[in-house]
Amino acid sequence: MNALSKRSTAVCVALLLVACAAPKRVSETPLQLQSFEAREFETSKTFAFGSVLTVFQDLGYIVASADRETGFITAASPAGTRTNLWEAISGIQTSGQTKATAFVEDIRPGFVSIRLNFVNARRRSTVYGQSNDVDEPVLDPKAYAAAFERIADGIFVRTGSGKSPVVR
Repeated sequence: MNALSKRSTAVCVALLLVACAAPKRVSETPLQLQSFEAREFETSKTFAFGSVLTVFQDLGYIVASADRETGFITAASPAGTRTNLWEAISGIQTSGQTKATAFVEDIRPGFVSIRLNFVNARRRSTVYGQSNDVDEPVLDPKAYAAAFERIADGIFVRTGSGKSPVVR
């Protein structure tokens, strides 16, 4: 094998390794996350809290805990099997669900802030009893915007004020 062939082979192997490496996700700053995970509404904490609970239930989530005093809600979608063909052949089973939290707080008289957080949780287990969990935050602003739109609709219906409750 001549020097050019060795060099070409080394370059091809290096490119293959780079192409197969897991892509690094650019992480958002806390301020960037808040920009799509949080909204302010002109309403009471009671109406906002009830609207968030209703939206979670309408979306099929199972509410695990809800405390109006602290404003904290936890919920999760039903778990489902997500095993692909290769995993099935290898004796691996994958299940997953989306977990959600909400924090509703009074920020000033007549105004509340709601912050949502969604995480896709996946569990892989083998026939030998080994398992690992992989949690990935949902970072798609459209998912949060859709949830906030439904929450705003719920607040609108509850208050019957005739004006949109969304402030920011």
